[in-house]
Amino acid sequence: MKPLFFALLKSFANNVGREACRADVQAELKDVYGGYKAFKDKAFDEALMTACSNGIIHEARYELDEAGNLVIFYACTQEEADVINSYIAD
Repeated sequence: MKPLFFALLKSFANNVGREACRADVQAELKDVYGGYKAFKDKAFDEALMTACSNGIIHEARYELDEAGNLVIFYACTQEEADVINSYIAD
């Protein structure tokens, strides 16, 4: 089993072009990683922002949820997926 944040990145690399927000990625990984201490909203937000800042994924769009909170959707191009895959094997 991969470390949690490796799995987060592989989630994007295995779904090139898909837009996903933090909650989408958490839902995808919850069955395997839900009990991890780092499986928290803040930790996921930081990991996604760090990956975006490093050019590994990119911000695809923004929207406001029903409570008026900003929701950022991220995506991965094939080039970005190739970078992820060069560092993290399947």
